[in-house]
Amino acid sequence: MLTGGVIAYPTEGVWGLGCCWDDDKAIDRILELKLRPQKKGVIVLCSALEDIQDHLQPLSAEQKKMIAEKRERPTTWILPCKNSVSKMIRGKHHSIAVRFSDHPVVRELCAATGPIISTSANPAGRPPAMHSLKIHQYFDDRLDYIMPGKLGGHKQPSQIRTLDGQIVR
Repeated sequence: MLTGGVIAYPTEGVWGLGCCWDDDKAIDRILELKLRPQKKGVIVLCSALEDIQDHLQPLSAEQKKMIAEKRERPTTWILPCKNSVSKMIRGKHHSIAVRFSDHPVVRELCAATGPIISTSANPAGRPPAMHSLKIHQYFDDRLDYIMPGKLGGHKQPSQIRTLDGQIVR
């Protein structure tokens, strides 16, 4: 991905918008495309805890086990992060939302770039894109690239959970 580059890609349930997770310029572009306030924060996608662990506060063995458990629905975890994580990612929070994805396109992206930003591919208040045609309708030529691929078969965005088991979404 180019510096400032924003792409669309298939995830487990809906199409996502993303960029390199350490590129504040690109994150700002995503927020503008989505009409999303920065204070909400964005999700970070990676393949494994090791990909992001240096940016998190220490997790207990029990918490690591809970995160690693396979779940019926893709799950995004709210994890305590270090203050060095950009406010573009964490928004007004002292934590970040992280999903460890098994989707082949996401894993390929993460293998090539490291962790990536992920947010559903839709302007605020509109339904998430379920087809690449909807990506074109929503964003026309304002994206740098649309990854080929198919959704992972889930019909909705990931569930969001806290480490104490609360379901946020």
